[in-house]
Amino acid sequence: MKPIQRGGIYNLIIQLSRDKEIKIGRLGTFIFPEGFYVYTGSAQNGLERRINRHLSSSKKFHWHIDYLLSYARTIKVLKYFRGRKDECRLNRMIGKGAGASTIVRKFGSSDCNCRTHLHYFKDIPTHFPEFY
Repeated sequence: MKPIQRGGIYNLIIQLSRDKEIKIGRLGTFIFPEGFYVYTGSAQNGLERRINRHLSSSKKFHWHIDYLLSYARTIKVLKYFRGRKDECRLNRMIGKGAGASTIVRKFGSSDCNCRTHLHYFKDIPTHFPEFY
């Protein structure tokens, strides 16, 4: 019997240890400053599988986040067993957090109206929205 693949949304907390110029697929090339990034994504048919893929170092680049993760490291993963519609709501709450800024417009948000799904923080973000 196969295990049940539970879906949900997630945040990857990512650290980039030095400024880096990175080409992000068709979006173009950008300077990513040293610091911390919070990426919001969803996987409605296998949350654990999607997160494990992001954490893997051997993968074909498919999503915008794959390009950043080839130079940065994920330091924490937050999971929420919520529906896809909550992904953008969570993302907007993070983007309103103290110190949040946008480096690349439409990063991870080509399928929605969000400005970005990747928020930059100079210092490690310590507070995440209550999202239950």
